[in-house]
Amino acid sequence: MNISKFLATKQLNVSARGEKFTFPDRLYVALYNSDPTWNDTGQEVSGGGYARQVLTFADPTQITVQEFHPVTGVVISNMQKMAIKSAADIAFAVATANWGTVTHFGLRDAVTGGNLYYFGTLETPRSILNNDIFKFLTGQVEIRLN
Repeated sequence: MNISKFLATKQLNVSARGEKFTFPDRLYVALYNSDPTWNDTGQEVSGGGYARQVLTFADPTQITVQEFHPVTGVVISNMQKMAIKSAADIAFAVATANWGTVTHFGLRDAVTGGNLYYFGTLETPRSILNNDIFKFLTGQVEIRLN
């Protein structure tokens, strides 16, 4: 998952310049038909019963991430990182119209509007049609710190 320009700026100002920043009590998952980008310029799904969903996280944990050689596929390093994963399934309401092809998602600080904190690409884009339900399973939304 990628960090947004908004959050990167806040984190640098807090950690290096002593500025104050109040993090939100919760984050909301938003679905996109295009890449939200670092600058928060993507096309969020709208209409047809779509609404952002509240996201809850489990406790942060240390994980091992393997890096593979691009040609041989052999493991070339094991890196330790801290990660936090979604603590429960995140189910969106039944679509009452076609939402188009969902390709990306973002984590935002408000149920509407607000600021983009993180964004990522779905492993498999999905066309959401009338009467479909889009769902992330527990643990599928993950934020890793390098």
